Amino acid sequence: MLSIENLDHTYSNGIHAIKNVSLDIPRGMFGLLGPNGAGKSSLMRTIATLQQPTSGRIRFDDIDVLAEPAKVRRVLGYLPQQFGVYPRGSAYELLDHLAVLKGLTDSRERKRTVMTLLVLTNLYEKRSQTLATYSGGMLKRFGVAQALLGNPRLLIVDEPTAGLDPEERNRFHNMLAEISGDVVVVLSSHFVDDVAVLCPNVAVIAQGKVALRGTPTELVASIEGKIWQQQIEKSELAAVQAESNVLSHYYSAGKLLVRVLADSRPGSHFVQATATLEDVYFAAIKAT
Repeated sequence: MLSIENLDHTYSNGIHAIKNVSLDIPRGMFGLLGPNGAGKSSLMRTIATLQQPTSGRIRFDDIDVLAEPAKVRRVLGYLPQQFGVYPRGSAYELLDHLAVLKGLTDSRERKRTVMTLLVLTNLYEKRSQTLATYSGGMLKRFGVAQALLGNPRLLIVDEPTAGLDPEERNRFHNMLAEISGDVVVVLSSHFVDDVAVLCPNVAVIAQGKVALRGTPTELVASIEGKIWQQQIEKSELAAVQAESNVLSHYYSAGKLLVRVLADSRPGSHFVQATATLEDVYFAAIKAT
């Protein structure tokens, strides 16, 4: 169990990035949803012991994360949103080097571990290629492989599918689902689909605060029957936004489709729609 209590952080430039966040995160996949700039990466960096918060506590099982960063790093795997690699080395060479740094000094055990991770991340056939030749998706998979060195009990994955094509995103989803098991996996994303597919528990972060949390099923059920949609002309959008709580709008068949949150039909041309986790997300962001 990862327990975050009253966590708060203000940077030296005055930005208040984390505002009294409290979360209990069980084993398995846990999704952190929020727009860019919501404070997700600041929270992930703090959990990963890369920065000290202004105040608050973090515990992972029996480890005080803030007071004992060296202990948590021994059981931590971290895939940041952006990470650098040595482009002239092969995937096998670099993973082998990183495994040594992780304390895997026995050469046979290290080789077995590296090969297993290359198979898991579907990079085995490309293990001898230099990382400079890897696509964005392959580099993300390599990032997961390095994060899994040392069999971590806590895995932090920050915006893992940003920039990936649909095929790579699907492959990444399958890989994360396979490795969760008894590990606490904290997945940060602004893609609702990533969290809806993978995570049995979700929290929405907005402006540094927890806007809401629960299971996707519970959260969607909380607004079921309150989502309405209508196709309109672009010129009508401003008027609809002024009169209704518009959650989202996008083009469909050449016209704008607006989705509105309301207890009853907001207009004669609106029809009731099935609620989704994306509706929950937009409603939480608007309410913050």
